[in-house]
Amino acid sequence: MTGIGDDPFVTAVKPLVDAMGGEMLPPDEAGPDDVVLSWEGADVVAVRLPQLAESLDHILAAMARERGRPLAELDRKAKQQVVRTLEARGAFSVRHGVETVASALGVSRFTVYNYLNYVNEQRARAREGDERSRQDG
Repeated sequence: MTGIGDDPFVTAVKPLVDAMGGEMLPPDEAGPDDVVLSWEGADVVAVRLPQLAESLDHILAAMARERGRPLAELDRKAKQQVVRTLEARGAFSVRHGVETVASALGVSRFTVYNYLNYVNEQRARAREGDERSRQDG
């Protein structure tokens, strides 16, 4: 990351860029798909975002680090929570997302689809409960 220095803005956005799996580079090295961030009227840093598939791998690795062990070692309930979180982040809109998640969790694609169905059933039940509460209230 040459040419950026210790700019306070760069320091402030670095954790976000790292969490997304992005790369920071000088604004004059930005390509057409990079995002140039400006502060107080000046271009400060360019961010090169990863491809969606790379982002999913990055998210899975971060989730494993947060839990302190490989995702495949989690119990069923924890794996369902991982799928719920990934579904909310749009992970399954990525090509081969289900396969990638299944591999990380150490389960079959069929199991991931079952977890997704379970998540959707829970949401539907919660919505029905909210509607009943509004009708009763």
